[in-house]
Amino acid sequence: MSAEPLLPVYLLAGTDRPKHVRALARLRTRFGAESVEILAADSSSGDDAVGACNALGLFAEDGGRLVVVHGVERWRKADIEAVGGYLKQPAPGAVLVLVAEEALKSAALTGLCEKHGQVLQFDVPRPANLHAWVRGEFVRLGARADADAARALVEICGEDVIALSSEIDKIIAWAGGDAITRRDVEQLAVGGREAAAWALTDAWGARDLPSLLAACELALERKEPFLLAVGLATHVGRVRAAQSLAEEGLRTKELAARLKMKEYPARKALGHAENYSRDELDTALERLAELDAALKGASRLSAELELERALVAITRTAERSGVSAG
Repeated sequence: MSAEPLLPVYLLAGTDRPKHVRALARLRTRFGAESVEILAADSSSGDDAVGACNALGLFAEDGGRLVVVHGVERWRKADIEAVGGYLKQPAPGAVLVLVAEEALKSAALTGLCEKHGQVLQFDVPRPANLHAWVRGEFVRLGARADADAARALVEICGEDVIALSSEIDKIIAWAGGDAITRRDVEQLAVGGREAAAWALTDAWGARDLPSLLAACELALERKEPFLLAVGLATHVGRVRAAQSLAEEGLRTKELAARLKMKEYPARKALGHAENYSRDELDTALERLAELDAALKGASRLSAELELERALVAITRTAERSGVSAG
C-alpha cells in the first residue's frame, strides 16, 4: 500500500490480526498522527464514519486523513448503505479503513470495498498447522528457528496469534541472530497480556514509531489504556535510571542488582537508553505524567487517542524539540 496511490476504502478481514495491524501501521505512516481517527463500530454508525471522512478535522495535516473503524461485522444494513452512498463520491484525501474482527455476516460490505477500494483477507492456518505459521513468521523476519521451537511457542501461547506475534518479535530480539531452539522459547516465552505490553515498550525503546503504534493496537485488545500507560511510565523510569547508573560506570549485572531486575530486561533498558538523551527521557516522563492525568479525567478526548498522542510525543521528542538523542 505504501508504494501506491491510496484508495478511498480498505477492508481488513480474516483471522490473522497481526497482519491487520501491520497493514494499518503501513497506512498510518502516510498520515500525520493528528490526522488519524479511530472509531469502534459498536459505538459509531456508518453515518459517523462518513462524517469523520468528510470532516477535515482540527489537526489534519495537508488535507489528508485516515479513519479506521474496528469491528465492522457489527454494522447493520443502514450502516453499510451509508458507507455505500459515501463511496460514490468520497472525500478527497480521505481513506476509510474498515476492520472486521470476526467473520462478516453478509457479503454486502465486501462487495462495496471490492468495487471502490481493496479487500485484504488475512487468515492464519488451522490450529493443527499453527506451528507452521509461527515458523513462517520467524523466517519472514530473518530468524533461524527450527520446527520444535515453533511448536514450543504454540504450546505456551496457545492459538492466540496476537500473543504469538509479540513473542516472536521478543525472542528474535533476544537471539540477536543466533539460532532459536525449543529451550530458548521455553525460557523466554510468556502468553497473553505480558507479551502485548512487552511489544509496546520494546518498540518505544527502539524508537520505531510505526511498530510502536502497531503494538499499541495489539495491546489495546488486551489491556485498558490506563494500565498500558502505567506500564510504559514504569519502563521509561527504569530506562532513565539505567542510563544514570551506566554513566556512573556500573555494568549490566551490577545495574540489574541495583534496579532489582533480571539481567535480560536490564540489558534491554540499557539498549533503550542509548536511543534517548537524558533530556528526552525527562521530557517523556513529564509527558507520561500528563497522560496519567488525562486518563483520570483531565481530558475530554478518548483514552485511546490520548495514549496514541502521548506515544507519538515521547518517541518523536528529538524531532520536535531539536534535541538529538544520545
